[in-house]
Amino acid sequence: MDVLVWQSVLSEEQTADNAHATVAEARKAVQGIVHGQDDRLVVIVGPCSIHDTKGALEYARRLVKMKEKYSVDLLVVMRVYFEKPRTTIGWKGLINDPDLDGSCNINKGVKLARGLLLQINELGLPCGCEFLDTITPQYIADLVAWGAIG
Repeated sequence: MDVLVWQSVLSEEQTADNAHATVAEARKAVQGIVHGQDDRLVVIVGPCSIHDTKGALEYARRLVKMKEKYSVDLLVVMRVYFEKPRTTIGWKGLINDPDLDGSCNINKGVKLARGLLLQINELGLPCGCEFLDTITPQYIADLVAWGAIG
């Protein structure tokens, strides 16, 4: 059994300032909308869960155009869920089983998830995730603008 990669190791990865700016700006915008200081709607848009990072990135490239087009009325956040909360049998999600084969290579899954979040945020598109446990968020929360607790 492999030891789970430490967060400090992940933090050493190259990150782009614009990705973190996307997260910070979106968090501030969501807060303004929730508190009635911004009359836009927050719209969380995307697939049920991510299993194909290339497909998710292509979706993000298309969605960022819609984000820009409707920015006056909507704050578009891409739904980027990596875990399956109601799955008791079968695939548990990208973080828990990135190879879709039951091997549970969580270190690989965490790195893939962070990499995808970073790429999407670099496009200027904020990400929303669902947090299902108390361990996973520490590895990805710095790249998430909106979170649901599952």
